[in-house]
Amino acid sequence: MQREKPSTEPNVGPAIRKRRKQLKLTLQALSDRSGVSVGYLSQVERDNATPSLGTLAQISAALDVGLDYFISASKPSDGLTRSGSRPLFALDDSSLRYEALGADFPGSEMSAYILHIPPGYVSETVHHEGEEIIFVLEGEIQQTLGGQTFSMMPGDSLHYSGDTPHAWSNPTDQNARILWTGTLTVLNRKGAIELPELSHKQST
Repeated sequence: MQREKPSTEPNVGPAIRKRRKQLKLTLQALSDRSGVSVGYLSQVERDNATPSLGTLAQISAALDVGLDYFISASKPSDGLTRSGSRPLFALDDSSLRYEALGADFPGSEMSAYILHIPPGYVSETVHHEGEEIIFVLEGEIQQTLGGQTFSMMPGDSLHYSGDTPHAWSNPTDQNARILWTGTLTVLNRKGAIELPELSHKQST
């Protein structure tokens, strides 16, 4: 019979499994990356075995996260962000700027960002697993979803399956901001360019 873990103790096994599935890795692929056997990884994910710190470090590196991702217990305050204090960042070769709203605690499934969209921006058409909700905070965007195009103004929202091909644009000469949230981590800040010198006032 499995012991019940204190609420402050991280659930390492389920967190490893969830992160592995986010990266779309099989147990064999994770084994190949980490050098840890498939059988042992399976036991760890089912909480039937507790990895040593060294083994957990191997697994963490294979999953592209730091060791503290699995061993740091989250606190309620970890999910709090303050307006005006969230750093802006951008991905390589992109004019979009992002503010991360979601907390990256082990086992988390949702991601959330405020997107700062420059005038004339047009995204590529994509589709993927999971769900998305967008909410227009400022400006105007055009969202194309499954061949239909919607003009969206501040206060408008759209909830859709990521499996449906979708794209969006800012057809105006003004900046726009949208709140994006989804059940899949489709944006990885690893490799992003931090923009600490930019204030929120400058970007809107």
